[in-house]
Amino acid sequence: MPGLCRDCLTTVTDDRRCPACGSPRIKSHPELFDLTIAHMDCDAFYASVEKRDNPELADKPVIIGGGKRGVVSTACYVARIRGVRSAMPMFKALQLCPDAVVIKPRMSVYAEVSREIRKMMDELTPIVEPLSLDEAFMDLSGTERLHGAPPAVMLARLVKRMKDELGVTGSIGLSHNKFLAKVASDLDKPRGFSVIGRAETAEFLHDKPVRLIWGIGPAAQESLDRAGIRSFSDLLRWDQEALTARFGAMGYRLWHLARGQDKRRVSAHEPMKSISNETTFFEDTASLDILDGHLWRVSEKVADRAKAKGLAGRVVTLKLKRANHKIITRRVSLRDPTQIADRIYRTARALFDQVGDQGPYRLLGCGLSDLCPEHQADISGDLLDPGAAQRSQAERATDEIRRRFGTDAIVKGRALR
Repeated sequence: MPGLCRDCLTTVTDDRRCPACGSPRIKSHPELFDLTIAHMDCDAFYASVEKRDNPELADKPVIIGGGKRGVVSTACYVARIRGVRSAMPMFKALQLCPDAVVIKPRMSVYAEVSREIRKMMDELTPIVEPLSLDEAFMDLSGTERLHGAPPAVMLARLVKRMKDELGVTGSIGLSHNKFLAKVASDLDKPRGFSVIGRAETAEFLHDKPVRLIWGIGPAAQESLDRAGIRSFSDLLRWDQEALTARFGAMGYRLWHLARGQDKRRVSAHEPMKSISNETTFFEDTASLDILDGHLWRVSEKVADRAKAKGLAGRVVTLKLKRANHKIITRRVSLRDPTQIADRIYRTARALFDQVGDQGPYRLLGCGLSDLCPEHQADISGDLLDPGAAQRSQAERATDEIRRRFGTDAIVKGRALR
């Protein structure tokens, strides 16, 4: 059976230890050198970057997120062993892991590392479809002649370079379509390399829960539960017409995924449509002071991500979720695009004031859409706000100081609310 040493990249036939370097990290599979669709997912990306930059954190539980009223963005694997999960309220995470080191996200730093990883992926194939800062699909069809090695070898080389040159690790999923590649990348984290071949697809999926499907959230799972669908074997008992009649487009998609079929192509030209950030409160609140502080922080994160990606947006959106779970959204189009936190915040705050007193709220967020390159941003200025240009210049200067001396070098007073 063909195999590969993931440490020295030697092709092997013995799946116990590498004859060249003695490593036990051997990946063997009958279709290892035939498959070309991959998904790379960094391991606890934000936390890995923080541990890389501060070696004293190496063996400590690390949580990336906001204050006690915020939620967990990422937790390292030490914290995950204690039960901490992404999107968990921070207070609950600290109950499970009271000795955790909590760090505010440094989006500009993570974005820079992400750009370096993207460069490495672009060297392997021109067909890279990023999903976020820390994960992407790759189609390596036809690249073996270019590199003189099959895709599996190049993928193992990619994650080795990420570790050696950038200090972060990633897990690889390799299969014959996007759905299965993404499933595979999550099977053996961290530092995983999992393969799902064509011949084993049906057997692999048979007893797996349908929540394995990306995009099946709690609401969709509840609908499927009511129909008695909990596993892929349950799905196989439904014909295509019945599934489509019951669940619409989702039913049509589920029928194909239950059989391991996914005709979506890896697309290198799928444009980013929006940039957003939101926060869920530990306790519902109607306090204007608290809400204003959160609105500034999410606006600043949106601006940081836009700047990191070289983008600006013309449409600002405000999102609020009331205590009864009703969602309120408001949006407005600007005269010209922006990536300035101050302008995003002031626009979102005006939208908030239009909503009026409908709290208490359990969630607040804002976003940018109708995106464009950053060179088109903030060209004409705001004639109704003469101070906008000066605040924009001050923000650019602040960005440079933070880049050189750290994100806490300068903090706005409203961010402390």
